[in-house]
Amino acid sequence: MIGVQQPGSDDFEVPTRWLPGTGAYAEIDEDAYIDGALILSIGGAQQSHVDMLHPERVFYEYLQRIANVIDLAGPPGAPLRVLHLGAGALTLVRYVQATRPGSRQIAVDLESELIGFVLDAMPLPEGTACEIIIGDAADAVLEQPDAAFDVVVLDIFAGADAPAHLTSPDFAAHLLRVCAGDGVVLVNVGDDPPLAFARAQSRQLSGLAGAAAVLTEAGMVGGDHAGNVIVAARSAGWPDAWTRTLLAAGPHPAAVLVGPERRAFERALDA
Repeated sequence: MIGVQQPGSDDFEVPTRWLPGTGAYAEIDEDAYIDGALILSIGGAQQSHVDMLHPERVFYEYLQRIANVIDLAGPPGAPLRVLHLGAGALTLVRYVQATRPGSRQIAVDLESELIGFVLDAMPLPEGTACEIIIGDAADAVLEQPDAAFDVVVLDIFAGADAPAHLTSPDFAAHLLRVCAGDGVVLVNVGDDPPLAFARAQSRQLSGLAGAAAVLTEAGMVGGDHAGNVIVAARSAGWPDAWTRTLLAAGPHPAAVLVGPERRAFERALDA
């Protein structure tokens, strides 16, 4: 790895590292427009964005939607127990620590070189209590006790070529098992038109959970565009107040599909 200077300094050098598990180079570049922000790219494709000076600010829209749900998962500022499956640059770990100090977190990733690279170049904020597990997400979930987390975030899927064992009903049931009854499971699905994989994941989770919602950009609902769909599932009911708050919070234009609207989104699989 090339030596790292503080972001924003004139002599900042781009750190790089080969990721054998991925078969590509990872690099971390400065954001040209946001002072103190860094961008993780893998194989030339941007993967994560971290505002080192303001970790409470989340840049990518889909992560903003996830962060907005995390904001509702407990009283404002209260610590949470959070499981992150798919670590990336640990953007949400940083967000939770910034907005809910004292939270106990676990982050799981299959690529050990990536985690070491990220932590070398972008250390976690002082006081962050986050256990790092290198391994398969399914194995890590199986080892967790029932109701161990207030929030479970799965951010691994990149279309229908996702690992089959992570798309199964059994794995989805375990995500719900390790989540507290009044907690929330959040699954990010990156998908291409007609969003068949995202619709299938929504149907699967909503069928297993007591309640579910789909969060995305409003223009995504028809299935004509590629992008990210967040499926949020709870064993408890889905509060109407959450829908109103999430619609207001954006990013705009926002869609929060619950009840008949969510079922219509899922039924498009059968069309």
